[in-house]
Amino acid sequence: MVMDSLVSLPTSHCHSPLFTSKPHSSSATATTTTTTTTTTSTSVSFSLSPPPQPPEPNIRRPKSINSSPKHKISSNPLKNFSTTTPTPTPTPTTSTTNNNFSHVPSPGETTRTTQSLVSKLRLSSKLFPPPPPPPLLHDTRKATQISEPEAPSPELEKPENFRQHGKVFIGNLPSWIKKHEVAEFFRQFGPIKDVIVIKAHNEIHRNAGFGFVIYGGPPPVAEKSAVKAVEFDGVEFYGRVLTVKLDDGTRLKGKAEERARWVEGYQGQNLSNKSKWHQEREGSRRLFRKVLDSEPENWQKVVIAFERIDKPSRREFGLMVNYYARRGDMHRARETFERMRSRGIEPTSHVYTNLVHAYAVGRDMEEALSCVRKMKEEGIEITLVTYSILVRGFAKIGNSEAADYWFEEAKERHTPLNAIIYGNIVYAHCQTCNMERAEALVREMEEEGIDAPIDIYHTMMDGYTMIGNEEKCLIVFERLKECGFTPSIISYGCLINLYAKIGKVSKALEVSKMMESAGIKHNMKTYSMLINGYLKLKDWANAFAIFEDLVKDGLKPDVVLYNNIIRAFCGMGNMDRAIHTVKEMQKERHRPTTRTFMPIIHGFARAGEMRRALEVFDMMRRSGCIPTVHTFNALILGLTEKRQMEKAVEILDEMTLAGITPNEHTYTTIMHGYASLGDTGKAFEYFSKLRNEGLELDVYTYEALLKACCKSGRMQSALAVTKEMAAQNIPRNTFVYNILIDGWARRGDVWEAADLIQQMKQEGVQPDIHTYTSFINACCKAGDMLRATKTIQEMDAIGIKPNVKTYTTLIHGWARASLPEKALKCFEEMKLAGLKPDKAVYHCLMTSLLSRATVAEAYIYSGVLSVCREMIVSGLTVDMGTAVHWSRCLRKIERSGGELTEALQKTFPPDWNSYHTIAAKSDPETDDEPESDDEDNDVYLDNVTDGDNDLDDEDLNRLW
Repeated sequence: MVMDSLVSLPTSHCHSPLFTSKPHSSSATATTTTTTTTTTSTSVSFSLSPPPQPPEPNIRRPKSINSSPKHKISSNPLKNFSTTTPTPTPTPTTSTTNNNFSHVPSPGETTRTTQSLVSKLRLSSKLFPPPPPPPLLHDTRKATQISEPEAPSPELEKPENFRQHGKVFIGNLPSWIKKHEVAEFFRQFGPIKDVIVIKAHNEIHRNAGFGFVIYGGPPPVAEKSAVKAVEFDGVEFYGRVLTVKLDDGTRLKGKAEERARWVEGYQGQNLSNKSKWHQEREGSRRLFRKVLDSEPENWQKVVIAFERIDKPSRREFGLMVNYYARRGDMHRARETFERMRSRGIEPTSHVYTNLVHAYAVGRDMEEALSCVRKMKEEGIEITLVTYSILVRGFAKIGNSEAADYWFEEAKERHTPLNAIIYGNIVYAHCQTCNMERAEALVREMEEEGIDAPIDIYHTMMDGYTMIGNEEKCLIVFERLKECGFTPSIISYGCLINLYAKIGKVSKALEVSKMMESAGIKHNMKTYSMLINGYLKLKDWANAFAIFEDLVKDGLKPDVVLYNNIIRAFCGMGNMDRAIHTVKEMQKERHRPTTRTFMPIIHGFARAGEMRRALEVFDMMRRSGCIPTVHTFNALILGLTEKRQMEKAVEILDEMTLAGITPNEHTYTTIMHGYASLGDTGKAFEYFSKLRNEGLELDVYTYEALLKACCKSGRMQSALAVTKEMAAQNIPRNTFVYNILIDGWARRGDVWEAADLIQQMKQEGVQPDIHTYTSFINACCKAGDMLRATKTIQEMDAIGIKPNVKTYTTLIHGWARASLPEKALKCFEEMKLAGLKPDKAVYHCLMTSLLSRATVAEAYIYSGVLSVCREMIVSGLTVDMGTAVHWSRCLRKIERSGGELTEALQKTFPPDWNSYHTIAAKSDPETDDEPESDDEDNDVYLDNVTDGDNDLDDEDLNRLW
């Protein structure tokens, strides 16, 4: 059974190691030798065992199916009635050497002689059939019959010899009658030994309408009681006229003949010689195995085929447990296992292993371990296959420590190990990103002389993909080809997945073309990897192009792919098309999941369309999807991004009423919403709720607190939060430092900001573009433009390019320093860098130029005109507040209007003329009022640069 289990698992061999260049000696010869020796020893011990005894007439079938019946002279002449033809002597020597025909050997002597002869010839008789019988066999048979007159001829037997004294046949019984009711009626004729009511074939709770009553006591008394009962033939019994007669033995005779034919024909596997019951059972067993092999996906057909088997054997029960195990249906696997034990069939190691496999696939390792403990208690051997399944089960749930424990126990009890269990333990450490341990295991496996199959190469490539190690992943791929393996779609899929995850989608496309040139077509997974790569880059157009290629190849999208396409539509803002895709998905008989509706709900909530978000929420419920905590989190996240905190709290209350407990991500999202508003009190209130409910405190939770403190200017509270983070052993990442630097930048404290950057470098945290932008903002607030310029040069030196917000901050700094020419020069540098100015850049630059136009040189005028033309070409229109502020500056430059006024008013909103007329009539003296644009610039810049340190969409998605 152990060998069957090991052979059933697929293995592949590689003739070269994974990471070493020296060849390994193949162990195939040793394995073959060991197998041959084991088989030989087993055969010898099997041939020396004494053959089983012949079946008794009252046994339904022989206990051993490998034994043939022995024919000897029995002391009971009725036992030979089932044998229609005497068995010929095995060799001519036996019939010629035994000349004394009148001598009849004793039963003990005959048994010893037959056993010794069969023990010597049993194996050889299987390999070499006996010679044909001699021509004098008929005479010998006659002599045997003459010399043994006490053995009656089968033709002389009569059916009466099979009848049982005191046994009465009862017919026309009601189908609902029970044994005790029959016994109560027929007990008036004598003591009853037993009552047999024949059950119906299909409905075991009803009877077939007939049965037997067996009277007890000595044979004369039992027979007399039976005769008395027969006299009441035709008596009415519960509305039925009973048929009562003595049993004539016909039924026992038929069963005996049927049993004899089955015993004689079993060795030849001839179904025609078997009984009808055995023929039906064997046919149903073959049908079950056929359905199991040909249509395993048709669960109902497999179950029906199994239920049709009358009295399934251990083999059928084991196959059914294994079938449920492959499907991960651990509950039905356990039910089948218990049904087998209830029938008195003791489980073997193979059946137990299948049950452990079911629990491992269902990721219920506690029950799997309970089965292993039961195996140890019952003394059943835990095979290498069982250990391999345990290691694989713990690997899937990410528990590499438990996988190591069972791997070491397997190494102690079974030597040598095979490539399958090594592949499972390597997979366990690759799942936990412990690639050093995985490499050590591969090296250990190769040193043991075990060739790594291609699956281990794929596992190592997937592990390097998870940690983003492109170099080693390519090394394993090249080594795979050097070892003689042909890269499969899984090999290329690992590379595509690697490049898609690290953002190199162009290289993923190169691998895709390489795969197609090798004659390997894309499948659903490889297409999904490419689409995910483009979605990560927010390249919606190419994502849809890959989807079109998938449809052209004739592949039908699955639920995962539909979810990705819906996510793409939501990213584009095309919410109607996303909802239409959900309806198409339902037409294709795909059931949407909560992940299908989450991006749609979040998209509507983020756009402030809460009514439509709730409509999609109801649509999700009508589709049979039960809202989860993640669904409510999507609603709350969208509302907090729109800073609608009252509605977000209402959703939180509705979530509690629905019986769904908020998790740490729910509270963290609300804390981020209040932090954006600078409401430190509310942020700390929900932080206390999170901690009091025993939820996990992670770095995102403390980021929300720090953001609230820094937004409100409470930097001492922010320092207290960082001390608590250190006490909780939560390291500060780039986002935490960016929030702190931005907090000091708001106060213009450039020294504290510079000190934080030094701490970042000492702790090994790399500053990013947001870090430098916040520091430049601190320098601009402090008026230290020289340090801001040096920071730009430092960014260029380390390869970090300024973005639009960095230039916006710098332009605003030059404007605060009253150096519009520097701001205009910075604007030109931004355009030379290939960056497209946005509304905030034009606002800062134009405000700076207009503030100095009255006292500056003439080039300021040309700069204002050129900026106005660019805004007109870009189609930018300022808001009413900005238009009012700029018009005040224009009235100082051109009181009666002019070229600047005419050009600048083209960027004003369409209703500017009516507003300007009303304003002029109501306040004609506003031209002489003193103006200060510094505060307006500060307020606007705060709104612009505040987003530098906010979490973007991708970072907020990690809150899920």
